[in-house]
Amino acid sequence: MVAACCVALIAIAWLYLLRSPMPMDAAMPMATPVWNAAYFASMFAMWAVMMVAMMLPSAAPMLLLYAAAQRRAAPPRAPFTPVILFAFGYLACWAGFSLLAVLLQWALASLMLITPGMTSASPWLTGGLFVGAGLYELTGLKHACLSHCRSPLHFFLHRNRPGAKGAFLMGLEHGAYCVGCCWATMLLLFALGVMNLLWVAVLALVVLAEKLLPHGVLIARIVGIGFLAAGLAVATGLLLA
Repeated sequence: MVAACCVALIAIAWLYLLRSPMPMDAAMPMATPVWNAAYFASMFAMWAVMMVAMMLPSAAPMLLLYAAAQRRAAPPRAPFTPVILFAFGYLACWAGFSLLAVLLQWALASLMLITPGMTSASPWLTGGLFVGAGLYELTGLKHACLSHCRSPLHFFLHRNRPGAKGAFLMGLEHGAYCVGCCWATMLLLFALGVMNLLWVAVLALVVLAEKLLPHGVLIARIVGIGFLAAGLAVATGLLLA
């Protein structure tokens, strides 16, 4: 049931993105949006759903392990309620990130650094985002957060909390580590196109590989070097132009 719910949520999120009226191609013409309450809410919904589509696949193993642990700890009681609360806590962290991303998008749009199609209008912004993401991939903080995300059993053995409140707080804690692991990569969407679904899928696969494949820390270092090289290539092109 937990696996089926995860698959359904991920599928619904991707279907929402595919059917969204937002442009998936940065080259598509689009009128300059008016940043009123309705538009802000629509941007928040878009970011929040996009984070579900991108991040829930890599969190699914944690949810499945938690459901198994709950079932063993209390056989007569269904494990679904604490798992749902854990998932709510996890997604609440990404909802918080989504709110900050919309505020950043608003600021960048006001400075005319991104286009109405929600992609970078400044090569300096593009290069800076890639350099920043590349450098962060190589930091100790990134690797600490990634190590947490790659070790769900260690998390449950050492950070387990009882009760409904405990399940929600555990989800918040895991979500905070996950945001700490991936926030810089998510901000690359401003360079690649916030609603360019090809790049959304590519970055989601990068996150999945770092968290679930063997040698995830090495993958993160390779990805960081790649991001850094891309950013430096953009900067070099600007300097030579």
